[in-house]
Amino acid sequence: MSDSAADAGAVRLGTPAGRWVVLTAVLGSGMAMLDSTVVNVALPHIGKDLDADLGALQWTVNAYMLTLAGLILLGGSLGDRYGRRRVFVTGTVWFALASLLCGLAPDAGILIAARALQGVGGALLTPGSLALIQAVFHPDDRAGAVGAWSGLGGVASAVGPFVGGWLVDGPGWRWVFLINLPLAAVCVPVALKHVPETRDPSAHGRFDVLGAALGALALAAVTYALIAAPDKGASPWVIVPGVAGVLLGVAFVYVERRRANPMLPLEIFRVRQFSAINVVTVFVYAAFSGFFFLSVLQLQVVLGWSALEAGTALLPTTVLMLMLSARSGRVAQRVGARLPLTVGPLLCAAGLLLMTRVGAGARYWTDVLPALVVLGLGMVVLVAPLTATVLASVDVARAGLASGINNAAARAAGLIAVAALPLAAGMGPDVYRDPAAFSAAFDRAMLLCAGALLVGAALAWGTVRAPERGVCHPECEYHCGVTAPPLDPGEALGEP
Repeated sequence: MSDSAADAGAVRLGTPAGRWVVLTAVLGSGMAMLDSTVVNVALPHIGKDLDADLGALQWTVNAYMLTLAGLILLGGSLGDRYGRRRVFVTGTVWFALASLLCGLAPDAGILIAARALQGVGGALLTPGSLALIQAVFHPDDRAGAVGAWSGLGGVASAVGPFVGGWLVDGPGWRWVFLINLPLAAVCVPVALKHVPETRDPSAHGRFDVLGAALGALALAAVTYALIAAPDKGASPWVIVPGVAGVLLGVAFVYVERRRANPMLPLEIFRVRQFSAINVVTVFVYAAFSGFFFLSVLQLQVVLGWSALEAGTALLPTTVLMLMLSARSGRVAQRVGARLPLTVGPLLCAAGLLLMTRVGAGARYWTDVLPALVVLGLGMVVLVAPLTATVLASVDVARAGLASGINNAAARAAGLIAVAALPLAAGMGPDVYRDPAAFSAAFDRAMLLCAGALLVGAALAWGTVRAPERGVCHPECEYHCGVTAPPLDPGEALGEP
């Protein structure tokens, strides 16, 4: 479809043109969603094949999250300025080429570098997938299009661990990355042929490249210090990057406060409710990220399960999210957000405490499944109201910005958690090669994650205004993501 084949905001969901646009958005974002879930399942095999210690496995996860979290707001701005389809296609091609490099990586260093490049591609294509829907669909069909996008994306998240386990146990862990190539090969020509190009005519000003660089470097330095600490201790190799990360963070705040068009407008944090909910997000998603990073290692290293068994074991949490998230959003509309934002983290904490029973000799039906069901129910209660409260805390015109910031906060929290949790739990570089030592450290880590959730529940109870009735944004009925809140739903629904 050429630029003139469909006017911006005129495509209807039930038409062939509408279905092509949804397919394009799902294929692009599905690659990123699939990648974020399948890699964890492959970590033990990556470590064994590349002779990588725990720190290298942490970086395999964090290198991707680092560039994604640091650049995702900038990626959305690039699409508005230079064309949403163009930036989306660029991100898809970039992501695919970086995936190829991951799949061919001869050692852990090149794999980590390739994962960082993958994050750059993800920062371009992830916001672009929803931006395409916002720009192309008729206002009356945008909510339905977002629902289709989110539901199909949720399926990708649900099948990710299963597909990852099947690939790892079958053709090998490298295919966890190489599978992105055929997906991109379908996505790019479909986008070029069937999706019209759109831009934001009001987008102007200079891009905040300095702010993006300072933010990413601050996260990178702190992450490096946390991951290196178990091996190097309180040495200059840890202290210097740690201090540098803090100073870079201060510089980031200074630059964002003074720039005319900052990537992160700090004045939005003057809204007390918005700031409080983002702090809750940090604690909650730090716990989630720590759990999903360590749980597949626990199931494979300690219980001796295959990658397929470990990946399939985690399906109940995502299935519950897919089935019940819409109902959770409607309940939150009736009772207000304060109660579910308090009860949800408490249920999740209970689920993680139950995971401490998952040690050597544990059984799936009596030990693993009950913990995952409780955790999944807690996520059902929590996630949609959390997103709704973020959107309701600011003016409608800033809903897209608010959700983008909340998304970045969730990803940054996951980044720090994956780096800091093994250190806090006393995991040495080679701990995952010793089942008994890893199991003991895993129990400590689950207690820490449960503690973070309890803090999140207390903050929600103390800071969310009561009553918070009728706050649920229409998009929240469709959201069923696990790894982070949805990106820019306000913009996706065509909010003014």
